[in-house]
Amino acid sequence: MRSLDIGATGMMAQQMNVDTISNNIANMTTTGFKRQRAAFLDLIYQNIDRPGSTSSDAGTTVPSGIQMGLGVRTGAVYRMTGQGALEITENPLDLAITGEGYFQIQMPSGETAYTRDGTFQLNENGELVTTQGYLVDPGITVPDDAEDIDINENGEVLVSINGQVALQNLGQIQLAGFVNPVGLEAIGDNLFLETEASGAPTAGNPGEDQFGTIRQGALEQSNVNVVEEITRLISAQRAYEMNSNVISTSDEMMQVVGQLK
Repeated sequence: MRSLDIGATGMMAQQMNVDTISNNIANMTTTGFKRQRAAFLDLIYQNIDRPGSTSSDAGTTVPSGIQMGLGVRTGAVYRMTGQGALEITENPLDLAITGEGYFQIQMPSGETAYTRDGTFQLNENGELVTTQGYLVDPGITVPDDAEDIDINENGEVLVSINGQVALQNLGQIQLAGFVNPVGLEAIGDNLFLETEASGAPTAGNPGEDQFGTIRQGALEQSNVNVVEEITRLISAQRAYEMNSNVISTSDEMMQVVGQLK
């Protein structure tokens, strides 16, 4: 019976749907997290009577035919890159991006990673780093005698030095943009890597071209909508149960057939 296999594919698809929703809910407080959504595709169809085939010697054709579907599969699990809400922290090294763009992070392997998480700190050398100690690219080094750090919306890092009237410019934080940011590869720790699907990065200053601006003393929160995720979770659970009922009903039908004498 086809319905046994069809019900099984439905249960597996909804299991992945629940896994995706669960990951969203688990990361509802993760800084810069972008929620994911599963997309499903129907499987190949078995043509018992192909539409448009000839039905008589007079040249009449079958208008609709008989096509039996064989179930469902997961086509993609993609990210929704919408802006998350900003949380004011008043920490001068916390940075949020309002708009498009990613911070560039220099990995120990030499690769450049990308993130929306602007939870930055200073290491023992005064360099601006992530919570894992990875350098922000391009590098920013804050001198020991710096009193205040001011990062404007265009990414310029300015500090006041004891005994100096004018602010000292330490450098420029740049952002990276992608043609298809959904194609970035997540590697954990709120970091992404470039892929062929994402396209090559384009670097630029915040507030210029298509890039967003920098907000100092704030962090971008997850864009997970808890109410929406709970609703989708209930829907996925019901779909899982209905596919389970399909398998149970098919099994009962096979038992009836087996009892025929």
